[in-house]
Amino acid sequence: MLPAKFSYNEEALENLRISDPSILDRLIDHESFRESNLKKCREKVDKRMTLQEAVAKFVDDGDVVADSGFSYVRTPLQAQFEVWRQGKKNLQYIGSPNTLSSFAIFGGAAKYAHNSYVGAEMRGTDRAFDRSIKDGRGKILSEWGHGSMGLGFKAAQYGMPYVASRQLLGSDMIKYNPYVRVTRDPWNNDPVVLIPALHPDVVFIHAQQADMYGNAKIFGPAVNDIAEAFASRKVIITCEEVVPELSIRFDNSFVCIPFMVVDAVVELPYGCLPGCCPGYYYWAREWWEWLMRIATRDEAAMQDFYKEWVLDCKDQYELIDKLAKFLGGSRYIDHLRRMQKAEEYLLEDKGVDFTYTQVVPKRD
Repeated sequence: MLPAKFSYNEEALENLRISDPSILDRLIDHESFRESNLKKCREKVDKRMTLQEAVAKFVDDGDVVADSGFSYVRTPLQAQFEVWRQGKKNLQYIGSPNTLSSFAIFGGAAKYAHNSYVGAEMRGTDRAFDRSIKDGRGKILSEWGHGSMGLGFKAAQYGMPYVASRQLLGSDMIKYNPYVRVTRDPWNNDPVVLIPALHPDVVFIHAQQADMYGNAKIFGPAVNDIAEAFASRKVIITCEEVVPELSIRFDNSFVCIPFMVVDAVVELPYGCLPGCCPGYYYWAREWWEWLMRIATRDEAAMQDFYKEWVLDCKDQYELIDKLAKFLGGSRYIDHLRRMQKAEEYLLEDKGVDFTYTQVVPKRD
């Protein structure tokens, strides 16, 4: 067992049964982040590569992987699927929400979660994640609220060692988060929580457009992605399309991630499916219902689902072929595009049908 480099909340270590606190060090090791950041190339070089190449080069066993986007909205699902297909091991997942940690732990790629919400909103909470934690396949290293974790990424973006906040006060999360400290505001003596800067090892961020150097446009809410791009040691941009640098220069609206923090650019059309990408395609609601309402109910169903949609699909196009086969052919994919644009008032929404047949599990 390695000695911990930093001191931690002893009550949280005990409550989470963390016997080796050195496993926590990497996430808040500001000096190692600074050293790796100083070594980054700041030159304008062509960073394009395939998804397979980017995962092989930039994701190492044991890395802390940031979950970007928001659950199924502009989340780089296809990039994460490739991480799991390549058999990466002992990963830690962190994100707000942290939906993908469930798949990563179930498939054996991850052992640890820095936890916030896990689920798919109205589709339900994730019972597979619950089983994985209870049977010991995965372990929670810290509990967070959305806002408190976001402040940790923001502190890292701004180069601050920590921020003082009232986030987490009044909740039991403080008792299950080794990183945070309760102290007193020096001006009025009110209680405040110190939240450290959080530095994941690697983050995949899906943008609608990027140039070959890594300047990336995000349409719609960026969630924590801008902060994560500056906070992480390695940054891989996946995008719907790579556009010429001149188009970025002539219209730099929505450019929120600069090339100097980016390590790789992957052109990956439909990289968010079966989630949605604002401006491009709606989310495959049926797929998420199969997952949350049926597959997560027991281990056998979850294994079949994981094999069908992750291991047996070598890329996003094979997943699209399966979606189209089950849900209505190429018309289904076009319908996803029309629904997303209609929702954003980018085309006439009258006549665009948002109804669908819900997936309802059989009762035992």
